[in-house]
Amino acid sequence: MPQAIDTLIHARWIIPVIPEQKVYENCSLAIESGRITALLPSAEAKIRFKAKREVELKHHALIPGLINTHNHAPMTLLRGYADDRPLKEWLEKHIWPTEQRWVGPEFVADGSRHAIAEMLRSGTTTFSDQYFYPEAVATAVRETGIRAHIAFPVLDVPTPWSRHAEEALHKGLALRDDYRAHERIEVVFAPHAPYTVGDQTLEKIAVCSAEAQIPVQIHLHETYQEVETALKQNGERPTERLQRLGLMSPQTLCVHMVATNERDIELLNTSGAHVAHCPSSNLKLASGFCPTVEMLDAGINVSLGTDGAASNNSQDLFAEASTAALLAKAVSGRATALPAHQALAMATINGARALGIEEETGSLEIGKSADIAAINLSGLEQQPVHDPMSQLIYASGGHNVSDVWVAGKQLLGERQLLTLNETEVIQRAQLWRDRIAGHSR
Repeated sequence: MPQAIDTLIHARWIIPVIPEQKVYENCSLAIESGRITALLPSAEAKIRFKAKREVELKHHALIPGLINTHNHAPMTLLRGYADDRPLKEWLEKHIWPTEQRWVGPEFVADGSRHAIAEMLRSGTTTFSDQYFYPEAVATAVRETGIRAHIAFPVLDVPTPWSRHAEEALHKGLALRDDYRAHERIEVVFAPHAPYTVGDQTLEKIAVCSAEAQIPVQIHLHETYQEVETALKQNGERPTERLQRLGLMSPQTLCVHMVATNERDIELLNTSGAHVAHCPSSNLKLASGFCPTVEMLDAGINVSLGTDGAASNNSQDLFAEASTAALLAKAVSGRATALPAHQALAMATINGARALGIEEETGSLEIGKSADIAAINLSGLEQQPVHDPMSQLIYASGGHNVSDVWVAGKQLLGERQLLTLNETEVIQRAQLWRDRIAGHSR
């Protein structure tokens, strides 16, 4: 007698990521209570299981849902607002003043929903966010069904959300308590950067992180100017300073890491810290190149992030994977550097490791959460399909994603958002554009 389950998905290809480089053809995933219970040939699955819902995806590849390890989701509402400027000018003359004027719970809620809609439509099932009013981001995550790390921002200077670091820590840890038992949300530390947070605050976060095993995310070595300024001020590279303060550990996710040398890579490796590579944002702001090949070769876990839409203009992690692969080849001078399967791993299992959730998601393994993206590979631009892994990275994009599940719940079906109203999301974005533009004039 067939075994009763919730969902059975039949696909032309299944790319589980673990085992590495494995591609299964004409196979199926069985899902029960939000978890993957079997991966087996479709002919066998149809005999063995009786599902409440059966999905046929004859031209699709199933992969683990993508994991975006660095974002500022609400900044979708500032997409294109101050383009083509260097980082310092972009931040200090445009972004920060605009945030001071407009950012509040309503802005954050609307921007988060917009980013989540965009991420779901491009195959992302988990994201790590760092922005003001993290409670509003968490509410949007809870309502829409996506999975998230909410990294609450800590700065010594006043922000739209906190007057100083002490207030940020108090509010952030209270939010962590609120979501302590939530199955899809974890609240973590986000000291903004070494140049905005002093030693005393960083040391306090390091102690709390170690004692309570709370992850930490920090912008680090984002530009060469950042490193040069740090050396002039205190004679230490930012990585060395964080190491001295106890903040370089397996709990730490270092975002950007474009201005690095052998000493930085050594510290990353010995500390077990992770790296979030944001290639499009770094390229657009002319910040530099993260040496991903050297890091990966050294055994450092490197994941991918989009960064916010104000410095990337897109939330498409497929675009980041493709850009990362091409950039690695150009910078290293080796066409064999960062092949397609490794780029896909950076966007999935490496991201899960960076967030400390590799036991839960990041690969299509039995027992893991059913976080899944289906990509249609039947398009003209993707033919012929010699290697589906290659087509995913070099010939596809977020627009080819047809269906998405998080913890077994379908959130995108045949390109339609199932937990968000797309028309309403767009209308709210246009409303904020008009508000900001009206004030600017």
